[in-house]
Amino acid sequence: MSTAHILVVDDEPDIRDLVKEILEDEGYEVSIAENGASAREARRARRPDLILLDIWMPDIDGISLLKEWAEADGLPCPVIMMSGHGTVETAVEATRLGAWDFIEKPLSMAKLLLTVERALEADKLARENQGLRRHARPVTEPVGRSEVIQRLRAQAGRIASHDAPVLIAGEPGTGKEIYARYIHAQSPRRAGPFVDVGVGSIARENSALELFGSEDGDRVHYGRLEQASGGTLFLDELADMALETQAKLAGALENGSFLRVGGKEPVQVNVRIIAATHRDLEAEIAAGRFREDLYYHLNVLPIRLPPLREHPEDVPELLTYYVNYFVDQENLPYRNFTMAARNRLRNYGWPGNIRELKNLVQRLLILGGGEEIALEEVESAISHSAPARPREPVGAIPLDLPLREAREQFERAYLTQQFKECDGNVARLAEKVGMERTNLYRKLRALGIDPKRTPEDD
Repeated sequence: MSTAHILVVDDEPDIRDLVKEILEDEGYEVSIAENGASAREARRARRPDLILLDIWMPDIDGISLLKEWAEADGLPCPVIMMSGHGTVETAVEATRLGAWDFIEKPLSMAKLLLTVERALEADKLARENQGLRRHARPVTEPVGRSEVIQRLRAQAGRIASHDAPVLIAGEPGTGKEIYARYIHAQSPRRAGPFVDVGVGSIARENSALELFGSEDGDRVHYGRLEQASGGTLFLDELADMALETQAKLAGALENGSFLRVGGKEPVQVNVRIIAATHRDLEAEIAAGRFREDLYYHLNVLPIRLPPLREHPEDVPELLTYYVNYFVDQENLPYRNFTMAARNRLRNYGWPGNIRELKNLVQRLLILGGGEEIALEEVESAISHSAPARPREPVGAIPLDLPLREAREQFERAYLTQQFKECDGNVARLAEKVGMERTNLYRKLRALGIDPKRTPEDD
């Protein structure tokens, strides 16, 4: 499932076929190309994990092809050059352009296999280091001994053995990425990449290009779906995805393939998707902000993470974990929470959940003095981190109404107020509330709000 895919480019059929046979015997997936043109097509059709590239070919030399790829969008993977007529200057030029190594012909198969293994391992480590810059000491499994966390760990372990999509729901800060990484680490895809995408951090107009990549002639940009090939793609804050990109992703999951932006030939999907959100996706669907078909494609194996206030017995263990984390990773001085301080934090509401706890520990270690963190210091830290109270809504909604009627009253009051702030401009209103304009018109009419009337007419 996470077997490396190797592209062998050589104009000599005997060498090409021999290398293919030996690599396949070692468990690799292998594609072959006889010249530069077929190499470009093979690279377009599927992102390789490693390329073995001959230097002397009839239509274009390997150095020129290497330079073309390096200048277009950067080398997508390690490239090992092969040549029976190599010179020191050729090897130096290939290395300057980003080639991982240079092997002379006639090929020693033992050396070739060792070089391939080392190149793939080095590339994997480089990708892991890049992905873990924000996770200097990744949580190998969710922290906690409460019954709810033990049950979630067991559930995540069972889910890991399957390959179906996972949808993780929970309040912000509950550890959704931790569970996603834990599932990946326990899965048959664990040798493949874990690629995390903060959907909200991508400009909506660029989201399709970011996820699906692009083509422009021979220039190929691999998107996150292909970068995660053989592994796991984690889509954090899924509800922030643009509707057009949602449609493209739903189509990719339905068909098992997708088109890059500007592409004409489908690309096969070989990735497990784990998505996460803190929003109620069913409410987002009703509001026209999320596609129902994508929801059902992703909601195959759902997990709901509870807020920290629902398992406060795990707070002491989390405090200990993050104290050790910051001592080890940031060289902060070790400080111990007193029993009174621990009890206070165990009974605290934690509106920001585990993320708030982590930030609080870091702040106390940086700003505090002395070996112990006492109750008074904790009380001061909590009072300074308390979020501002949200402003009261205009117009109270009776709490004895059925849920549907109460929701309609809220939506009517909310959209009427937003409509006034947008000076009756439906296009601005659609952008502000995050709804597609057709769905917004339908919603306004359903709520008895005439989109043709200015707010002052009411």
